[in-house]
Amino acid sequence: MDITIQPNPIGGTVQVPPSKSLSHRALICAALADGESTLEHLLVSEDIVATCGVLEALGAKIEKLNADGSKLKIKGCGRPFVGNITLDCHESGSTVRFLMPLAAINAKNVILTGKGRLPKRPLEPYRPIFEASQISWKTEGTDALPLILNGTLKPGDYKMPGNVSSQFISGLLFALPLLDHPSTLRVTTPLESRPYVDLTLGVLKRYGISIDVSEDGRFYTIPGAQHYHAADYSVEGDFSQAAFWFAFGVNGRAVRCENLPKTSLQGDAVIIPLIRQMGGQVEWQDGAWVAQPSVRHGIDMDVSQCPDLMPILAVLAATAEGQSRIVGAGRLRLKESDRLSAMADLLTRLGVRVEEAPDGMTIWGVSQLTGGEIDTVNDHRIAMAAAAASECCSGPMIIRGAEAVGKSYPDFWQDFRQNGGQMA
Repeated sequence: MDITIQPNPIGGTVQVPPSKSLSHRALICAALADGESTLEHLLVSEDIVATCGVLEALGAKIEKLNADGSKLKIKGCGRPFVGNITLDCHESGSTVRFLMPLAAINAKNVILTGKGRLPKRPLEPYRPIFEASQISWKTEGTDALPLILNGTLKPGDYKMPGNVSSQFISGLLFALPLLDHPSTLRVTTPLESRPYVDLTLGVLKRYGISIDVSEDGRFYTIPGAQHYHAADYSVEGDFSQAAFWFAFGVNGRAVRCENLPKTSLQGDAVIIPLIRQMGGQVEWQDGAWVAQPSVRHGIDMDVSQCPDLMPILAVLAATAEGQSRIVGAGRLRLKESDRLSAMADLLTRLGVRVEEAPDGMTIWGVSQLTGGEIDTVNDHRIAMAAAAASECCSGPMIIRGAEAVGKSYPDFWQDFRQNGGQMA
């Protein structure tokens, strides 16, 4: 789907969609529990649908309690035993990385598949751990998927580098408590994206799983023979999605973001202090976060702990006065797209001077963007970042592949139009 946006200030009130990160985690824990759980305010998106499909294949029973599927009753399967099945992860990196270790607890000819860019996204950090358990790992060609697993994940003392996706660490933390004996997990280098691991630990605790973690977040002691306990869960709003609306607010008209908590374990809540550091106004008012039009200046930003914010931070930098530098973003070259390259191209097309580096970029802000033609490269966050930039353009913006938002925020364009967006 291609759309054309005419520049227009965006403002109003937005019901921020539920957190994708928390939706994944709550679904997985409820699906592994003994008993029934009710989950409310779940995100309904392509990635979450993928996770539900794999969890059902692993043995969980999932029943919709409302029309759109944002409220579910889940009867957990406990420890999964699976054989001769295909687990289709669609285009969801979270799904495949979170659920691979669970599928490997007792895997008999389990085939993991995916589409789009997912087969090219790395799964190698799991290979040494699976090989230590003598799990057979078979692929064809150079792609990571399809992947055929045979074998049994065993308790052990495992290691994982900290500069890979935190999803690999979370995946092990979901599975290792279900094994018969204790395990440990040592992160061998400084842990990037630690807030996402903290989210995992928080949801695990809610479902009765005990894991001891060192103060620096690099050593985990996981008792074995644990059981997930059923628990009802309501998912809070997503700060990574709210970030786009905060950008609309500081660049256009005031935007009130509802469904967000005042405080959160979500790492992407750091968007608020980052915008404030630039001189932007985002305040808590009457139970919601409100972003106000404000003149901002460039800053240096390390996104190693909040990589999903990089696209919108790049837009905020491009519309601020002076120079900004983004670092710690090297892993973004392995997302739904090479996000660093895609954002550098997007801003360059809009008349912004950008110097790309291996793990980030330097951006020189401009008073007005030019408009132009943008390719989302089928990346939801690139599509939404382009929309956020559109209100600062002197001319129309054409967005190719605008449907990419369905991966995490299916109602984005509807919300955009309702709050002043002019698109055709």
